[in-house]
Amino acid sequence: MSTLNRFSVKPLSTLTRTLADVAFGRRDPDLVIQGARVLSTYSERILADKEVWVSNGRIAAVKPSGSYKSGAARLYDARGGIIAPGLVDPHIHIESSMVTACAYAEAALLNGTTTIFCDSHEIGNVMDVAGVEAMLEDARHAPLSIFLTVPSTVPATSPALETAGGDLTPEKIAALFDNWPEAVALGEKMDFVQVAMGDERSHAILAAALSRGRPVSGHVYGREFVAAYAASGVTDTHEAIDREIADDLLEAGIWLFLRGGPPTTPWHSLPHAIKTITELGASHKRIAVCTDDRDADDLLQFGLDWVTREAIMAGMKPEQAWAMGSLHGATRFGMENEIGGLGGGRRADLVLLNDDLVPVNTWYGGELVVEQRKVTPVLEEALSKPYRYPEAAYHTVKLPKSLKLTPDLPTETVVAHTIKTELPGITLGHVTVTLEPANDWQTHFDRHDLCFVTVVERHGKSTGNVAHGLLNSFGLEKGAVASSVGHDSHNIIIAGTNESDMQIALKAIEEKQGGVCVVMDGKVTAMVPLPVAGLLSDKRVHEVAEEVKALKVEWEKAGCTIAYMGFNLIPLSVIPEIRITDKGLVLVPEMGLQQLFETI
Repeated sequence: MSTLNRFSVKPLSTLTRTLADVAFGRRDPDLVIQGARVLSTYSERILADKEVWVSNGRIAAVKPSGSYKSGAARLYDARGGIIAPGLVDPHIHIESSMVTACAYAEAALLNGTTTIFCDSHEIGNVMDVAGVEAMLEDARHAPLSIFLTVPSTVPATSPALETAGGDLTPEKIAALFDNWPEAVALGEKMDFVQVAMGDERSHAILAAALSRGRPVSGHVYGREFVAAYAASGVTDTHEAIDREIADDLLEAGIWLFLRGGPPTTPWHSLPHAIKTITELGASHKRIAVCTDDRDADDLLQFGLDWVTREAIMAGMKPEQAWAMGSLHGATRFGMENEIGGLGGGRRADLVLLNDDLVPVNTWYGGELVVEQRKVTPVLEEALSKPYRYPEAAYHTVKLPKSLKLTPDLPTETVVAHTIKTELPGITLGHVTVTLEPANDWQTHFDRHDLCFVTVVERHGKSTGNVAHGLLNSFGLEKGAVASSVGHDSHNIIIAGTNESDMQIALKAIEEKQGGVCVVMDGKVTAMVPLPVAGLLSDKRVHEVAEEVKALKVEWEKAGCTIAYMGFNLIPLSVIPEIRITDKGLVLVPEMGLQQLFETI
């Protein structure tokens, strides 16, 4: 276990006495950060000429400059920079970064983030409770404060509509709460339609959290669902896509996590939803910012610090934006007396910012882990000893020997139910296309801007479920792309123009036991191997980021109109209008299966 782990603390009575002695000047601090301006998230001001006294990994006091005269304390000159609390990300998925929790910590700390609340429903969908507990062990080894919002919707829909590797029942969820102190809330309740309609299992899962006094996180589209969702006990969401639903959610008593993401992905809703403040006059007191999903490349470039600066660009004052990035997330989970501010007794999770609010240094529990935007030796040592996942996690892609990946060519006129992909790629259109008899599929592709899409069950729970579909306007003109990260059951999704290249893509994923790849002319041109549960690499974050960059280049060359992370959402059968799982086409919100072809 890392020496930077948050569980390494003194008994509380000893700690508080020590902090009181330091604050009163009866004992030397361990560290004094001098010559700083201090960003107060409590009063939302930047205070000049201050110094921060740190003892035993905690803040003992913030004092006027020059208060510490001499003694044994280590001194650090902030040179007029801004000292602020470390950022607190209230909603992320570690699996989306394609790296383990230990590797994620490096990128987070470089970006000034010291605490995250993660929902591990991806690995739960693959490995059930064993996967969630493995990630919790990984988190305990990581030099980062990581809390779990327990996966609430595994599988996302009924077994009649898709096959998942896990099944987190109310009883299993209750046990995670009871056995793991890091399990502080129920993760995003994605089946918002079932919740609003009073589904028995959905409400039993809500009860497992609410009866234990745990808050419930949400995930909702559609203003018509807000009232019933709030009445069911959901008290936060990160899915507000515009100012109107954001306003509805606030008035229903639901915390807003404004999601900022790279503008080319489906995750950049902050500029629209923040208008509930800037245009409709709402207070920001129950609004935080979050990152949600980031791959390894985007994690390094677009961290929570970037999202915070985006909030400033959208009209917030810098002090307000930093409070939304730190104190507000902590407050939502009842941890404002521990993190998110610079009050006495709080953890010494600190960042040194330049005038553009870009993190330069990061202290985690009083230890300098990033200096001048580079990892320090103490962090390097912690990162060099990562957690090793159980062997079973490296064997989760289980496929039959032979699978047909493309549908038979219709011999008569049919109506095809196609999936129309549109930016940003979260919601998908249901478009019917009439296919006249043709000699080959390419004729249909050229005429209607189509390609194949196939989902393959990979958990070894069926006799080889394969569902065929057609993507409309995806832009792929040749070759194939594939991923073992098909949300939410994380079966394999493949898009392509021919059986041969699709088979090569499937074989590449099987050989690596997971990954995302591009195939052109019979060759794999780019791949990010993900051998841990078909979701994670076991490499350092910068190595994976380079692999992801290469993948993005080839993905764009292939002509795909939505990014690969949007592609991964095509099987997510809780978001309108039409999806594809290993069981077939799923209509949402009807939650029923639809045949690919209908004879006229």
